[in-house]
Amino acid sequence: MKKNFGMLILFLLLGWLAGAWIAKALQPVKAVAFLTKATTIRWSPQADLDIFSYDISLQFQMSLLSLFGIIFAVWLYRRL
Repeated sequence: MKKNFGMLILFLLLGWLAGAWIAKALQPVKAVAFLTKATTIRWSPQADLDIFSYDISLQFQMSLLSLFGIIFAVWLYRRL
């Protein structure tokens, strides 16, 4: 089976999402708080060019469980 870049991106996003969902579900458990604590990455490009202006805000949440989900997704992708 030929692997492509789009499939890798899909696996990465699904792994990240699965890890984030697991982290959210485990937030009430104090013993694993170090795994569920998320770090926020923000990027807000903006410009005003007289005839055209834009303001975009992107925010990413990353926890250790999300990172584990991404690593697992890469492992699954390589096994295909």
